[in-house]
Amino acid sequence: MAGPACHHCGEPLPADAAQRAGDADGHAYCCDGCAAAARWIRDADLGDYYRLRTASGGRVGTDHVDLSAWDREDLLREHAHAVPGGRRITLLTDGMRCAACAWLIQNALQREPGVAEVTANAVTGRIRIDWDPARTPLSRVLDRLLSLGYRPWLAGGDARERARTAERNRWLLRLGIAGIGMLQAMMMAEALYLDFDSTMAPATRDFFRWLTFLLATPVVFYSGWPFLAGMWRELRARHVGMDTLIATSTLLAYFASLLETIRGGPHVWYDAAVMFVFLLLAARMLEQRARNVASAQVDALARARPAFATREAADGSRESVPLGDLRSGDVACIAVGDSVPADGVLLDAEAWFEESLLTGESGAVRKAPGALVYAGTVSREAPARIRITCTGPETRLSQLTRLVEEAQSHRPRLARLADDVGSRFVVSLLFVAVLVYAGWRLYDPSRAFEVTLALLVISCPCALSLAVPTALAAAHGSLARAGVLATRPDAMETLATATDIVFDKTGTLSDDRPALATVEAFDRLDPAAALAIAAALERDAGHPLAAAFATAGDGLDATDVRAVPGHGMQGRVRGRDWKLGHAGFAVGGEDDGAIWLGDGTRAAARFELREHIRADAAAALQGLRDLGLRVHLSSGDAATRVEALAQALDIDAAHARQRPEDKLALVRRLQDEGRIVTMVGDGLNDAPVLAGADVSLAMDKGAALAQRAADLVMTGPTLLRIPVAVRVARATRRVIRQNLGWALGYNLLAIPLAASGVVTPWIAALGMAGSSLVVTLNALRLAKAA
Repeated sequence: MAGPACHHCGEPLPADAAQRAGDADGHAYCCDGCAAAARWIRDADLGDYYRLRTASGGRVGTDHVDLSAWDREDLLREHAHAVPGGRRITLLTDGMRCAACAWLIQNALQREPGVAEVTANAVTGRIRIDWDPARTPLSRVLDRLLSLGYRPWLAGGDARERARTAERNRWLLRLGIAGIGMLQAMMMAEALYLDFDSTMAPATRDFFRWLTFLLATPVVFYSGWPFLAGMWRELRARHVGMDTLIATSTLLAYFASLLETIRGGPHVWYDAAVMFVFLLLAARMLEQRARNVASAQVDALARARPAFATREAADGSRESVPLGDLRSGDVACIAVGDSVPADGVLLDAEAWFEESLLTGESGAVRKAPGALVYAGTVSREAPARIRITCTGPETRLSQLTRLVEEAQSHRPRLARLADDVGSRFVVSLLFVAVLVYAGWRLYDPSRAFEVTLALLVISCPCALSLAVPTALAAAHGSLARAGVLATRPDAMETLATATDIVFDKTGTLSDDRPALATVEAFDRLDPAAALAIAAALERDAGHPLAAAFATAGDGLDATDVRAVPGHGMQGRVRGRDWKLGHAGFAVGGEDDGAIWLGDGTRAAARFELREHIRADAAAALQGLRDLGLRVHLSSGDAATRVEALAQALDIDAAHARQRPEDKLALVRRLQDEGRIVTMVGDGLNDAPVLAGADVSLAMDKGAALAQRAADLVMTGPTLLRIPVAVRVARATRRVIRQNLGWALGYNLLAIPLAASGVVTPWIAALGMAGSSLVVTLNALRLAKAA
């Protein structure tokens, strides 16, 4: 049972929390920072925040964070722009978890002197601030934000933010004009529809029609411009799609109505045209919102970097520099609470880093000297110094984000299939519409156009075109929040059908930092010297076993180092050729599970390694078995180690001493049996089998080549994310099937009804929009699938 929690942030209370319990309100707080935030909220008469919120706020803490860099002109020049009365900047925060948080931020910041307007969006985590720099610096405004538990981050360049805002505002304006025009046009149409006995004077009727024409014109040609432009693009590409059908139906209704208005005909259909545009715009904006929600996590990951970095010079002095000035080899200093500007290696002493944005893990992670530290993580407990190894687009964060963006920009097979079906459907529907029009001209000429228009509108394949992309967008967002990033467009589709899953051992099911248990040296070689040689050979190896030798040795250099996949390492140290690996490779002996050092025939040293099974391995494997997957183990380690781990984790199909080609052969054998194989690995020698499997997952700390070969990459160390990914993939497949089934079933029912004249054009527009709404809302259920 959970213990008492902080009233402000919801984190567990420390032992001395009772001493901080309420200066005046009687509540307990985990730290003085949260208590101070609650006190300010109460004094500012914003206490409704605690009553209205649906999620706890962020922990405030007591660490001092220097925000003065936010006042630098070079930063403001790139990320802010001038507005009447001051400047405007858009920020990100990862602590805004509900609408009450957005309400608190808006009201709190607007009380600061010089702040004109604040807009906070709890869905995207974005905050827009308009302020007057002459009255108050931005750092003072952000200090208030930080004091409430919301850390600010840069949201991107000003040009990009302005383009995003302008695009959103254009869509809102289009929708607003369409909504107003639709309501007014419907009022005019109602007056015309109620004239059952045709007693309205022709002049009055024509007056209503011309008014409706004036209302419909901006709706059709301004609000409906995205569909008109889409039709033009489709026609230029000689590909008939949904926009062609939408624009054709709208223009037919508009110009036919105009013709009837001019010649005084019996019917006009302006109301159907404007309703069609409004409902389609609303459906498309809802789809865009689903995509924005899905990409919010990746959006935050891509921009979770500090505004500036503190670089240490050779003489020990420090300077604040833009991130673009950092170079590989520079030493960066990270204060407590600051973000890491680039990937690097930790220097000096151990430190703790919060990787929640990157991995989803809520607690800080301990890093020992020499450990890799990633851009976007936050230093906790103590300041740190790192030597930069990767900057800008080369950082792990940037690479993963780029892979995800590429995967989301590609259209997977199901989406392409839906597009192809939709295109063929449109062509067929246009042919059917011609036949229906001809038939009604013979049966009842007065209703021929109306029935044909209703047919075109009600059967518009909007739901079909939305069925796949909305589901995939929501699923990508759900996976990202769970700590799994899809890097290939068809990854989830294949994962949903997987029947077998093959695991590597070291660094995957066992921990990725094995330790030396014993060292035996032979042939008058000193154990320390043997360790030094082994460390030199393993220094740049990508396999997790290299970590066992990372702290050993006295700085010896190895040349001509080469990895022999499935066997070990070989190279030249101090003028002598060495081999490090299993006994058969290093000393020509019988494999006993140990690591041997030798020249290929004679033994120089023997190393026993100790590794531990991951704490969550058993639960993750059981979760996969519960989902019906058969678990396999394929490792390059000795049979004794592999069998021991397989027995501990209840794995029946275990294979030892597997070279990369052996692992790939295992996958091929399973595929030949008709199995759909998922591979999970992390090392350089896993890249071929990761690429050869039907679908693959790479561990978060695996080699870069393995991650590039994988279809999905886990951003955190826990294996429990694998069954979660399988469940999300299967739920996505189920939702896509439901959406496609609904879309096809709706059209099969709607087309006969419209062709028989039962449905009027405005009812057809309502039915079409309702179908699209059902598909979109069904897809949004995936946002909570993880």
